[in-house]
Amino acid sequence: MRRSVWQWGRGVALALSGGLCALSTQAGAAPSRVVSMNLCTDQLAMLVAAPGQLVSVSYLAADPMASAMVAEARTVEVNHGLAEEIAFLRPDLVLAGSHTSRVTVDMLKRLGHRVEVFEPENSLDDIRANLRKMGHVLGRDARAEELVRRMDDALADIASSQPPVRRDTAIYHVSGFTSGTGSLGHAIVEAAGLENIAPKLGLAAGGALPLEALILSGPDVVVRGQSHQGHSRGEEMLRHPALERMLQSSRAAAETRPEWSCGTPLTVNAIRALRQAAQEGA
Repeated sequence: MRRSVWQWGRGVALALSGGLCALSTQAGAAPSRVVSMNLCTDQLAMLVAAPGQLVSVSYLAADPMASAMVAEARTVEVNHGLAEEIAFLRPDLVLAGSHTSRVTVDMLKRLGHRVEVFEPENSLDDIRANLRKMGHVLGRDARAEELVRRMDDALADIASSQPPVRRDTAIYHVSGFTSGTGSLGHAIVEAAGLENIAPKLGLAAGGALPLEALILSGPDVVVRGQSHQGHSRGEEMLRHPALERMLQSSRAAAETRPEWSCGTPLTVNAIRALRQAAQEGA
């Protein structure tokens, strides 16, 4: 019991000393010990940060089903988003998402740590904005602008290629959910020169798309969500015989990859792959 109390006290002391360090950083130089606790800020930070500046990312960044930057994530320590765990890393900047546990974020702030919260990327403009914000908080504005320029050049190159003839596109995730307007999935479909059918089916903001409605709508392109090869009923819908027959028909088919999860310059890879699948299936 005495040891556990001592460990708790030591953790608080370290957290406070780390918080004081964070406060001093805000007034001067770029942060040198950055910890990210959100999958999307993980990847933006890995793209923007200077060598050695990022000391920890979330465990999801090393998961190939979720992250598009697994190799990079495995070169730094991973965390599980726990306040005590992050405090022991003595960060001078913590990166979080707006959906990150408020309890953890508030605790870190109360301990004096600087926490920057990022909103999700639901459009290409959101990607540009978050890249620039990441560049600003890391003191890497030039690097962020370079990434924005490269992304825009790649998007222009994609747009200059032959547009797909057949354009109606359906996104079909686990449990039959689809992505509507105001989502990253919708932005990817549009940037690929295609048209998301969700708004046509009365699902402007997304929602559940019955399999029967998907089949009857007869989309030209079907983008199937990733399956974790589990045994949930939601995942079974992605392997339904009727959907399999539909995908084996003349329609073009694609699959969401980790680049669909978070908006980064790597999202361009998802756009390019989808446009190519639509062209090949035409």
